[in-house]
Amino acid sequence: MAPPRHSGFGGSGGGGGGRSGFGGHGGVRSGRVDNRSRRSGGMNRGAGSGNDDFGGLNIVNWSEMRLQPFQKNFYQEHPKTRNRSPEEVAAYRSQHQITVRGMAPNPIRSFDETCFPDYCMNEIRRQRYIEPTPIQAQAWPIVLSGNNLVGIAKTGSGKTLAFILPAIVHINGQPTLKRGDGPIALVVAPTRELAQQIQTVANDFGSSSYVRNTCIFGGAPRSKQASDLQNGVEIVIATPGRLLDFLQSGTTNLRRCTYLVLDEADRMLDMGFEPQIRKILSQIRPDRQILMWSATWPKEVRQLAEDFLGNYIQINIGSLELSANHNIRQYVDVCAEHEKGSKLKDLLSHIYDQSGMPGKIIIFVATKKKVDELARFINAFGVGVGSIHGDKSQMDRDNVLNDFRSGRANILVATDVAARGLDVDGIKYVINFDFPQSSEDYIHRIGRTGRKHSTGTSYAFFTRKNAKCARALIEILREANQNINPELEHIARDSGGGSGRNRGNRGSTRNYNGGGGGGNQSSGGFNATNGGNGSSGRSNNFSNFRGSYNAFSEGGNHFGSTSNAGNNFNANQGQGQRNFGSNSGSGSGFSYGNRFSNSARH
Repeated sequence: MAPPRHSGFGGSGGGGGGRSGFGGHGGVRSGRVDNRSRRSGGMNRGAGSGNDDFGGLNIVNWSEMRLQPFQKNFYQEHPKTRNRSPEEVAAYRSQHQITVRGMAPNPIRSFDETCFPDYCMNEIRRQRYIEPTPIQAQAWPIVLSGNNLVGIAKTGSGKTLAFILPAIVHINGQPTLKRGDGPIALVVAPTRELAQQIQTVANDFGSSSYVRNTCIFGGAPRSKQASDLQNGVEIVIATPGRLLDFLQSGTTNLRRCTYLVLDEADRMLDMGFEPQIRKILSQIRPDRQILMWSATWPKEVRQLAEDFLGNYIQINIGSLELSANHNIRQYVDVCAEHEKGSKLKDLLSHIYDQSGMPGKIIIFVATKKKVDELARFINAFGVGVGSIHGDKSQMDRDNVLNDFRSGRANILVATDVAARGLDVDGIKYVINFDFPQSSEDYIHRIGRTGRKHSTGTSYAFFTRKNAKCARALIEILREANQNINPELEHIARDSGGGSGRNRGNRGSTRNYNGGGGGGNQSSGGFNATNGGNGSSGRSNNFSNFRGSYNAFSEGGNHFGSTSNAGNNFNANQGQGQRNFGSNSGSGSGFSYGNRFSNSARH
């Protein structure tokens, strides 16, 4: 089947093939992220909309408008799918932890059973997809049938393709755009990083069918984005503030929009976007098709679904209970705030000591200031490190992420701006230098590793000020069959109050010895797995750091202060052991043997 061709009126930012402007990331320029944060976390108010509450937005009275009907149902069920017995369908859903609320069509089992046109199937083959992911298998029949959908699934489940391919089919089933028309499909995302990653998929699959797209977000220059919107694009991928800015100025409209996607709805609500989402929805005809995607199912997301989706089908991949990916090994170190710098130093040294190629590491901190300080601290060791937060320009953030993806910098320090929507292969370790403010954010942060059936490891520094999260964190660890730090259990029982108890060896050197006996381990330390000795006969990036230094300071507290000139971070070549020296200061002295002691499950 040949793809339909749309009337052209200038280049656009997305897609490819046959028209000017395809192949680039239109609307992607330098600038700040567009959002409204209720937290620190590196987020800032959206440039382009500032403090505007968009009170000048035209109110659309849809009841007085005569709406042209449009086609929603494009699904042609394959005989194999239709003829499966209820027992086979139930077995497939059980195997992949798919639960359904509502009358959903049978899931498809292979790409041969999809009803996608040739121009979609050719790209699927070119990308060498083997079979649909569980969320695609169940979502495609629902969405192509024209139903409203709520999809609950963790990041990395394949949801972007689950809504982009039906969007392209939907667009090609509508009349072509005319000058002055707004988009047919709208995807709203919380951050520009996620919006750009969605655009990448839209480019791949839209090029062969001449479906144009643009990506718009606050902080970037308006002119290129406005030009794309005025010239006409079938798909707009946007963050809420900049989209409302263009709607209020009359640059575009949503009168033609019949396919709406709210991606990471829980994150958008958590960032304070609910008023903006409701304003956007008021600009779209009430009989549109809506897909709402979320990693969790809090009451705020449920309320939004009830208010705007009407009759909808809900699918869940995995448990609705808050849970972490079981492919991630989780370690929690209960410590004091001033210990974090030295602990991070020793942890990174241990990671590099285990392997000359440790893979990618992402470190999450709470504030933009601390991102920059921590990146400078790590950079002092001669290790490639990048940093991103909400005040970085788009060009800087793109450059940092490109270096991180390519491996030119294998450590990334970030605020929660990278907690979701960051799709980077090969992240082996996630370190929560500052524990997040909620268990949901913890799960999303550590979810940057262990993706696509790979394994990963997460570490978290947990202090008394995080006590409110202790009980929820214990439940997450217990559900994932992880060992639970006794000190974390004590904090949970203590309800975060009191002055804290004597933690024994704090301030003295702790020994983490593997294999043999004699190693003393505080209950507050990491319970890490046995690993092979990777330091024998070589020196690595954390060796040869000499002299006195202060890691960094915040609020007058120095982190990781040492006073040993000489052999700090000096790998004993050929010995199978490394000595990091005895550091002065409370709780900053660690010496490692061949490996951490093994008290975690295998």
